[in-house]
Parts: sequence; structure tokens; C-alpha cells
Amino acid sequence: MVPTLNGRDRLAAGLDALSAHVPNAEVVVVNGPSTDGTTGMIRDRDDVDVLVEVSTRTENVARNAGLEVATGDVVALLRYDLVVEPSWLAGLEDGLTEASVVTGPTHRTLDGGMTTEESERRRIGSREVTYFNGGNAAFRRPVVDALDGFDEYLETGGDRDAAHRLAALDYEVAWRPDMCVRQEYSADGGVTTGDRGAEFRALAYRLVKNYGVQPAAATGTARRALRDAIAAGRDVLRGDLPPTEWFASGRAVVTGAARGAADGLVARVKDRSPARNPHGISDRADRAVARYDWR
Repeated sequence: MVPTLNGRDRLAAGLDALSAHVPNAEVVVVNGPSTDGTTGMIRDRDDVDVLVEVSTRTENVARNAGLEVATGDVVALLRYDLVVEPSWLAGLEDGLTEASVVTGPTHRTLDGGMTTEESERRRIGSREVTYFNGGNAAFRRPVVDALDGFDEYLETGGDRDAAHRLAALDYEVAWRPDMCVRQEYSADGGVTTGDRGAEFRALAYRLVKNYGVQPAAATGTARRALRDAIAAGRDVLRGDLPPTEWFASGRAVVTGAARGAADGLVARVKDRSPARNPHGISDRADRAVARYDWR
């Protein structure tokens, strides 16, 4: 299942790789709202089984729209700009012999070589959380149902939130280096810093929602904010960042964290089940504005 937004050419390369290396998979693409001809490109192909058009840019809404129509016993999530390697399917199948969720690294090709990732595990409170690669993960269907999909409140960090909830539900996450995907970067690719307020709103929300008003939630948010503030302060001292921008970023962090914590507390009260997902698949009837099913 591949969510996409204005990534026609990179999506086409990813679909070509899926067709070559995983030819028997049911492929679901969730698009939207793209304006680059993605819909026409997909409708001209014969290796996509379902195309779902959505009207929102939120990734978790797109993920849930795809999860609603996928019929496999195992559902894999892939980001539109990632290409599966030849070993991907074997790594996925091997990982599922150990756990109900399996993930693997993203290899990023740069001018100076290639970077990759390692498994990430962290203890938060009494919970051992194993994070998964949000652009490269596979779930057995009962896990998807137990999670009720992804939390659509979150504009970012939906995979991190799901990892906390997987740990609460006692699901293991297997890491398989062979289940790898590749991302090509152009030489002039830029780096964006993103919305700091939205980032910390998401962080505070998922920590409070999953752990309540406990030291684990407050400490995690404060530690991240302090680390970023120190790094930005060094940039100010070096003259790389204007002091006004530093203060504006700090204000956005504090405001975002406060709002996220408040919304997380409401969400925790709203859904007291282990799934902790008041904005999941079951929360709304249908996310699609159009659906093309060629199965």
C-alpha cells in the first residue's frame, strides 16, 4: 500500500520495482490530492489493483484509506519515493516468522556513497518500544485491526505513535536488513526544517496520549526541546541563525507542545482501550473521494 502526493515519476519507479520483485502482490495506491498527473499515470498501468483518491494531504488519512481496501493477510506500507531491493520480499517473509510486524532500512544514495539505518529501540517508562520505518513496514492483518490503523490527528509522527501502541499491545517488531528499500537523492536536493510547532505538538500529543501525565511524557518532550534549543543557540553564536528566528522557533515549540499535551489528554480519555486511537479507521465512514478497483 503506497500513499503518494505529487510524486508521479518517483512513484512510477517504485511501482516498476514492485512489479519486478513482488509480482504477486496486491498493490494499492492512495493518491491525493496530486496535481502532477499521478492519476492518469496509474490508470495507464496494469500492475496497480486499486487506486484510492483522497482530498486531504495528511499521511495517516491516506494510510488508513489504503488499509480499508487492502485485502491481504499481510499489509506492507511503502513510501512513494522508495524502491524495493531484490531481497525485500525474502526479508519480509523471514521477519514474519519471528514477529507480526517487520521493518527494514532505507538505503539513501548520496554523492559520497550510501547511508542506511539501524533498528531503534527505546525504553519509555516501563514500556520497551521498538520503532519501525514508516516508509517500509509490514503488518499481519490482526495487528492492523488491533491498532485501528493510524491516528489521523497526527500530521507527522504517525509511525512513532503506532510503535508506542504496538508495545502496549505486546506486539513484537522484527528488524530485517534484507527487507531494504532504496531512495535516490539528486545532487541539488535541498533540506527542509519543517514546522517546529507541529513537530512538538505531535510529540507531546503521542506521549501524553500513550502514557498520560507522567514523567515519561514530560521528560521526553523537555529533553527533545532542550537539545534542539542548545543546537540552535550554537547556530546563533556562530552567526548562522538570527536571534529573532531562535526566539520565534522556541515560542512555536512551547505553544505546539502545550496544545499537543492538552489534545493528547483528551484523546487518552476518549479512548481508554489499549489501542489508544480515537481518530482511527473506525472513527469515520469513508476517506475516499474516488476509488478505482481493478481486482
